[in-house]
Amino acid sequence: MKKKKLQHVNRRLTHEERTRHAQIRAAAAQDIPPKPGAGRKASPPGIPAQVRQSREARGLTWYALAKLSGIPNQATIRDIEQGKDVKLSNLQAVAVALGLKLELVEEAA
Repeated sequence: MKKKKLQHVNRRLTHEERTRHAQIRAAAAQDIPPKPGAGRKASPPGIPAQVRQSREARGLTWYALAKLSGIPNQATIRDIEQGKDVKLSNLQAVAVALGLKLELVEEAA
């Protein structure tokens, strides 16, 4: 028997789906509360925070943004948001996908 390759469908959730998922998450968090201090840390200030804010405002996941940017690995998006070293070309691709502009600015001496 031949295996079929699964195709990933990337679409935005409807308002009803978002509401239903939020209710499911709230009920799950009430049944099994997260450990104190669990969850993602805030992004460092500057470019990482702006990328994360812009991505979340558009309702994109790391995976969706990586696909939009032409980056093969969603971990690169995570690394950008955590302030880790990444290739400038990847950072530029993410900025273009989010409609952001990267500028080099001289530091005040």
